[in-house]
Amino acid sequence: MPEPDDADRPVIFYDGVCALCHFAVRFLIARDRAGVLRFAPLQGETFAAFRAATPGQDGLDSVIYVRGYGSGDARVFVRSEAVLQALRDIGGVWRVVSWARIIPRFIRDGLYDLVARRRYGWFGRYDECRLPTPRQRDQLLP
Repeated sequence: MPEPDDADRPVIFYDGVCALCHFAVRFLIARDRAGVLRFAPLQGETFAAFRAATPGQDGLDSVIYVRGYGSGDARVFVRSEAVLQALRDIGGVWRVVSWARIIPRFIRDGLYDLVARRRYGWFGRYDECRLPTPRQRDQLLP
């Protein structure tokens, strides 16, 4: 688990072999000027520890956003809600984009699921998690 002073920093768990997911991580890091977010692949140690410590997270293979990771009061968001919460937390104009939460979840998650099912065919797949750039290392967890 992270150091106690990191408990307020949210973590985004993403598919480490998905090219679309890597693009999304690079997109968020570039816009997260305050360095609020941290990222960890679903295939990594950090997610394995999270899954072991958090009941009910076994079947998740989607993007997962955890606000308060490492604290006793973590809040878990998945699929479209995870994306919108991340945009909300980086602030700026992205907070306005996150207002898409007014669209009913079943519609947002339906669109999310459509893209998720086809993401490897449309965007590609890596054989393993890609190495981070030096700038990304500060925000990436194993």
